[in-house]
Amino acid sequence: MTTLTATSEPTLLGEADWWRQAAVYQIYPRSFADANGDGIGDLRGIISRIPYLRALGIDAVWLSPFYPSALADGGYDVDDYRDVDPKIGTLEEFDEMVRELHAAGIRLIVDLVPNHSSDRHAWFQEALRSPKGSPARDRYIFRDGRGENGELPPADWESIFGGPSWTRVEDGQWYLHLFAKEQPDLNWDNEEVRADFRTTLRFWADRGVDGFRVDVAHGLAKHLPDELPSKEEMKAITEPGQHPLWDRDEVHDIYADWRKVFDEYDPPRIAVAEAWVETSRRPRYASAEGLGQAFNFDLLQADFDAAQFRTIIAENLALSAASGSSTTWVFSNHDVVRHATRYGLPTPTEKVETSEIMAIPSKDWLLRGAPEEELDRELGVRRARAATLLEFALPGSAYLYQGEELGLHEVGDIPDEARQDPSFFRNKGVEVGRDGCRVPLPWTTSGSSFGFGPNGAHLPQPAWFAEVSVEAQDDDPASTLNLYREALRLRHELQAAEALTWDEKLTTGDVLAFSRPGGWTSVTNFGDTPVPLPEGEVLLSSWPLEGDELPGATTVWLQRG
Repeated sequence: MTTLTATSEPTLLGEADWWRQAAVYQIYPRSFADANGDGIGDLRGIISRIPYLRALGIDAVWLSPFYPSALADGGYDVDDYRDVDPKIGTLEEFDEMVRELHAAGIRLIVDLVPNHSSDRHAWFQEALRSPKGSPARDRYIFRDGRGENGELPPADWESIFGGPSWTRVEDGQWYLHLFAKEQPDLNWDNEEVRADFRTTLRFWADRGVDGFRVDVAHGLAKHLPDELPSKEEMKAITEPGQHPLWDRDEVHDIYADWRKVFDEYDPPRIAVAEAWVETSRRPRYASAEGLGQAFNFDLLQADFDAAQFRTIIAENLALSAASGSSTTWVFSNHDVVRHATRYGLPTPTEKVETSEIMAIPSKDWLLRGAPEEELDRELGVRRARAATLLEFALPGSAYLYQGEELGLHEVGDIPDEARQDPSFFRNKGVEVGRDGCRVPLPWTTSGSSFGFGPNGAHLPQPAWFAEVSVEAQDDDPASTLNLYREALRLRHELQAAEALTWDEKLTTGDVLAFSRPGGWTSVTNFGDTPVPLPEGEVLLSSWPLEGDELPGATTVWLQRG
């Protein structure tokens, strides 16, 4: 019997460590609920659905960007870090939302986008009006170009969304943007930038925000010598911490500074890093001296396979022990094909490609779209339910993406003229982008937008949304929605110390089994054929059981001790 713990001295949840085994629900605000009828989700819509969130049984909401934005990248191009987009709401409505969430026992984590601002941000507009070498330009990363007249970019780098990562301004200088040209990278060597973000952290913490999800957390610190390396030279850099753009050791000085701000509050504010880094590099982002927690995307990238799941779970619990944090489990978010669809598609033969400017594996294979002719919809949902029930049994926090509790599939047939994701327009013909997982949620079986709002939705919804809407599933005890509700209810009752013990007698072939403190066991059959059901009282199963057998693609929780 092998026992794994996520901390050297496991503890039960308390006020300050509520996040360690929390269920966190991601809301993509523009696609959650629309109260004013303009086709875009808003804060008033979120407030109206708080009873739904409470009934679901989550511990916290993670709110994706709600700041003023031109939506060049779905809100991750921020015009003002200390305001609300007028299309989404007001600061007064934000404060009301925080109060209502807290009254329902739900905490709030907000997205923070520190690597880059919008090109409409007051600072960047000032930089464009200011001369070379000015303090205004030093807040960003401006460079003279190469060539006889500076007509060539400072380096041949390509942005994450395709196309060059340098854009020229009127006086001939170039600015760096690792993402869209509307997202100029900030210069984190500039103390004014650091001070302003400390102000932003306090601004939202003072309004009752409980924590921050840090976008592109591995990208802030950069090393840019006078002679910049080419993209081919950067691809050859494999030593950890030495890439000029990603996952540099100096980034942790920034987060140590933020930790001082977090600890000014009681309880301390929390943060979770979105850091696509080598697994061994994750603990520093999750350390108590830094952000405190980091996203673990390993299960998100895994096949529906028992051996892969066991390896990933064991490795990440060990990493959590090394950092003193708890791990995070994620299957879906606003950037990737929904896992109900991934599990229903043929396993891709090639999963990992190295981005030309990133020294870490790319997630491009997760954006390949969802060809309907290849999709086994029922199998995908069945596997997704099994994987989620396993996830909820693990020590650590579970991050859910809006709509996964409905078993939603990716919307794969959005017309080109209706798409909004910049990755589609910059890589047209290569990937369809992320709009398919951002389609507004279906709340009712009918209506112009299936209850999302009174006047349609900003992305087209398919007809099949009616049968998977909240209304369609609400009273069905076998629905995916009610599986989530019951699983989250039981999870609250059963979760204890952050430890698990592999059940080696049950873990064979396609079966993965582990026990948690309190004598309950999670058993998952990853295969296609039934296996004998272990002895014990059945607490919950992801799919109907077949007599004394555990069907394929099914997880069961058992009380055995």
